[in-house]
Amino acid sequence: MRLILIHAVALCLYATLTGCVSSEKNTSQPEWRELPLIKDGKVHPDWKHTGFGQMVVDEGTLRTEPDQRGLGLLVYTKEKLGDCRIRVVYRVKDGRSNSGAYIRIDEGILNEFDKELIAVQRDANNRLSDAEVKKMERASELEQGPWYAVHHGFEVQIADGGDDTHGTGAIYSLARRTGKPVKPPGEWRMMIITLRGTQVEVELDGVQMCRFDSASKDLPPRKAWHEPKREHARPTHGYIGLQTHDPGDTVWFKEVSVAKLKD
Repeated sequence: MRLILIHAVALCLYATLTGCVSSEKNTSQPEWRELPLIKDGKVHPDWKHTGFGQMVVDEGTLRTEPDQRGLGLLVYTKEKLGDCRIRVVYRVKDGRSNSGAYIRIDEGILNEFDKELIAVQRDANNRLSDAEVKKMERASELEQGPWYAVHHGFEVQIADGGDDTHGTGAIYSLARRTGKPVKPPGEWRMMIITLRGTQVEVELDGVQMCRFDSASKDLPPRKAWHEPKREHARPTHGYIGLQTHDPGDTVWFKEVSVAKLKD
C-alpha cells in the first residue's frame, strides 16, 4: 500500500510539473473578448459611422467602402477602453490599401455623428485639385467628423506603401515602425495593440512593429496638415475606430477583440 501511495504521489507531481493536469487553467494566455461587428446582416449598432463612406458586410466580415468626398471612421461607441490588449484581424486588397485602427479617442467623438461636413470632389483619376485639397485641409483644421479622431486620438496605420512613420504598424506620424509586414496583401494578418497608461505597443503577426509613449517630451514635430495635432492630450481611457480612406482603399476586418492585461 505504501508503494502504491508513493507511486500515485509521484505521478501527480510529474503531471503538475509537465502541465498535464487538466483542471489547471493556463493563465499565461490572455482571455479575449470579441467585440461584435455584425448583427442581422448589418454593421452592429454598437459601431457608429462618422464622415463619408461606410463599412459594409462582406461574407461575414466588414469591408471598407470609401467615398470620394472624404474620410470616414467607424467608432465602437459602447465603451471606452483603458489598459488592455486589442486584437485586430484584417487583410488588405493590395499594398496601396490605406486604413487604420484608431485608439485613445476622447469622448468628444460622440458629438461628431450626423453632422454636415466639408466634402471634396475628385477628378476622373481620383485626384484632388489644389482648391479641393484646401477644402480638406479646412475640414482637418476644424476637426470635423473623422478628423476629430485624427487630432484627439492615435492611428495605428494600415498602409503597406507608407514610409516608416506613415506605414503599416506605425503610430501615424508620431512613432516610427521598426518592422514590416511579413504576410503579403490578401492574407489575413493579426495586429495586437497593447495599451498601458501612456504606453502603446504594436505587434503584427508576432513581429514587434512600434513602441510609443504619448507622454514623451521628444515627439516629432507636425509636418503636414493631415498629421495629428500634438497639443491635444489623449485620454488613457478612450474609444476605438476603424478608418475608411480613399476610393480604392479596400480593407476587410474579420475580428476586433479585447483582453485585460496580465500583471
